[in-house]
Amino acid sequence: MFLAMERQALRMGVGGHLSKHVSWSSNRSTFIVVTAASLMLLLGSLIFIHSSRYLPKELNETSWSRFRQSNGMAIMSSHEVKSCHSSEERDLVDAVHSRPNNAHDQLRCTKDSAMLKVFMYDLPPKFHFGMIDTGYADQIWPNLSRVPHYPGGLNLQHSIEYWLTLDLLSSVVLDLSQRRRCTAILVDNSKEADVFYVPFFSSLSYNKYTRLDKANGTDDNVKLQEELVQFLQRQNLWRQSGGNNHLIVMHHPNSLHMAREQLRSAMFIVSDFGRYSHQVANVDKDIVAPYKHMVPTFRDDESTFRTRKILLFFKGAIFRKEGGIIRQQLYEILKDEAGVLFTNGSAQKGGVRSASEGMRSSKFCLHLAGDTPSSNRLFDAIVSHCVPVIISDNIELPFEDQLDYSEFCLFVRSTDALKPGFLMDLLHSIREKEWTRKWTLLKQLDHHFEYQHPSKPEDAVDMIWRAIARRLPSVVQSQNKAKRYARSRLLNKDIQ
Repeated sequence: MFLAMERQALRMGVGGHLSKHVSWSSNRSTFIVVTAASLMLLLGSLIFIHSSRYLPKELNETSWSRFRQSNGMAIMSSHEVKSCHSSEERDLVDAVHSRPNNAHDQLRCTKDSAMLKVFMYDLPPKFHFGMIDTGYADQIWPNLSRVPHYPGGLNLQHSIEYWLTLDLLSSVVLDLSQRRRCTAILVDNSKEADVFYVPFFSSLSYNKYTRLDKANGTDDNVKLQEELVQFLQRQNLWRQSGGNNHLIVMHHPNSLHMAREQLRSAMFIVSDFGRYSHQVANVDKDIVAPYKHMVPTFRDDESTFRTRKILLFFKGAIFRKEGGIIRQQLYEILKDEAGVLFTNGSAQKGGVRSASEGMRSSKFCLHLAGDTPSSNRLFDAIVSHCVPVIISDNIELPFEDQLDYSEFCLFVRSTDALKPGFLMDLLHSIREKEWTRKWTLLKQLDHHFEYQHPSKPEDAVDMIWRAIARRLPSVVQSQNKAKRYARSRLLNKDIQ
């Protein structure tokens, strides 16, 4: 509308009247009036561009459109341009896309500048934010200025699904996209996508439904997994690729327990591989993401080797099943050693605060295998700048193709750790200079393990997207291999 009026004004005003009917010397006042009107119309057009967040609701009938409307987005999909706007309005939206005339526009994340283009399935809210807030009657995705908070406590350690989904949504909101690195961007056209993201909050679904409702004879988590499998298997995008270019978060080791076998061709984001068969999840196809740490990051840490009085710290469940039997064995070896604080504890009743204080006062912090090879305790130690001592033979670490953990951690085989005196001799061999070097590196690298919204360059969210991007060549390779005998399969099908 504004563009049509502007064009009419330019034709009848500046473009027409000036060239045919207006003499600059004799009708200056007429020119000024016409020019002023044209400029006002042009200004109105620019305001409309800047304020496309306020597009009328009747122009935004899809869930993505409602999301854009509620989040002040200044960019729109090609599908919406074609289906929702007149020709003049389409021209206006094209102008928004194509005109980086100022620094504000140049900072915007675009498909051309992003490392990874991600298509996200438009799943109903019950699969994601509806588990947190049921108030999504008329739209699927939240207004990012009023994001519902992920449930607290130990739920947070597996909240990776929440942060990744928020980051994708933020990538196409102008004000937010400028505050994050342009690593991954959400695309509406599946043909432009590198990977296909399935926004199922599987860890929260386990914690919210299976753990709490199973005793009552119901389990909505199982129902959601069944629906998810049926949904994906109906999608052409899944069938065409076999699912290997799809991305699913199952960070809690018990999440997606009913569906993981059926969806095993997908790329999973996991905490480790302790509870999965190699056919379901493995380091070659899947991404290891850090836990969200439970203790606060030690800001302005000015501690030294001498001010950290505790030599070795561990606070957690000592008696564990499966691979965690080493905890009890090591406790018996270390409990009476000088400088060692090895105690039973949990996150309840001030446990997080107590653990934070202990880690900040210690030179070294134990990370022991429990029910699974990893836990959030490792990442609590990292952000507390307490040098981790990792005794977990089967652990896989996040971003290890980018980070050399041996530079800021100590690794000890479980067989060595159980030798009397071995661990204490090893720790005492680390002198102040070497410890200080590791402590300095921890301070420099702790931002890689931070989850936040909006994300920041090289934080945990950004590092996960970059890890996925590095995995893409192998995904493409497997897709190409799958096409080798496509023509033969068609012929065999015709013969049958």
